[in-house]
Amino acid sequence: MLIQIILPLVFILAGLLAGKFSEKFVFSRLKKFVDTRQIPGSTILFRSLNRMIFIWCVLAGVYAAIISYHAEPEIADILKKIVTIIFFYSVTIVISRLTSGFVNLYLRRSEGLSASLFSNLAKVTILVLGTLILLQTIGVQITPIVTTLGVGGIAVGLALQDTLANLFSGFYLILSKQVRTGDYVQIESDHEGYVTDINWRNTTIKELTNNVIIVPNSKLSTAIFTNYHLPAKEITLTMIVGVGYDSDLEEVERVTVEVAKEVMQEIAPELVENEPYIRFETFGDFSINFKLYMPLNEFFDQRIARHLFVKKLHKRYQQEGIKIPFPTRDLYLQGNGSQESEYRSQNC
Repeated sequence: MLIQIILPLVFILAGLLAGKFSEKFVFSRLKKFVDTRQIPGSTILFRSLNRMIFIWCVLAGVYAAIISYHAEPEIADILKKIVTIIFFYSVTIVISRLTSGFVNLYLRRSEGLSASLFSNLAKVTILVLGTLILLQTIGVQITPIVTTLGVGGIAVGLALQDTLANLFSGFYLILSKQVRTGDYVQIESDHEGYVTDINWRNTTIKELTNNVIIVPNSKLSTAIFTNYHLPAKEITLTMIVGVGYDSDLEEVERVTVEVAKEVMQEIAPELVENEPYIRFETFGDFSINFKLYMPLNEFFDQRIARHLFVKKLHKRYQQEGIKIPFPTRDLYLQGNGSQESEYRSQNC
């Protein structure tokens, strides 16, 4: 009787020790070796197998203990089914992690696609299918379960209309490519920032102030918004400048374009071949006004470009003797001297 108890305990202890040894030495060293070689997908594989080697070794020890104990057939069958269920469910988890990880990796390499929505959907799909296959394997009839889920799904769908609306709106936004992760958008409510994620319920927008805006997908899909990265990220900065009437306009054009090129060289050197230019527009009340057109890489570059351009242009105009006139207004008063003196005395 004592031998019958000791042998199963030995198998369980052996499974624990094998799991610990595999996790501590074999798995960790193999992970370091693969990391140094930078094998594609290795990180996803090891992340998916995290703690699973230990669990499988323990399950193997428990299964061997059940066989060696020679318990009653009914009890042994129940224990074997429990071990089998845990093993197959752990395999399902590993497969779902792998699927989610590789979907995430692929979508991150595809510009503008949201990774979290599709990766989470792939993970849930694998878990549901794995659970159904597991139930079928252990002898549970899944047809009634699927029928029940179908009928219950209608009730759940009615109760979760908003959630489903956000889910399908998220798919619509991604598939239509109206909004992509990394795009700079401005919503009609004057909120603007970079789209960081589109998940099953919300779209996350990060403002330049480092705040996060959470917009329901259904709201965003029906809102009027501006995507500054469509059809392309490159934009043209426009700025209105005025110079005095006594200025040499040829010199003004030359100096302004040179300054704009200096700014582009600092911010967008790859676009310097697309030369900036100016167009004179109006004779203003106190200045001749023109508009500058400067190509930039993306919407966010406008802020620093304006900052640098104003500083550099002001300094260069001072060096070249080009004046940016102050707004002035001349007032002419009509009337005789007595009326004017009376007016002044009343307002002193």
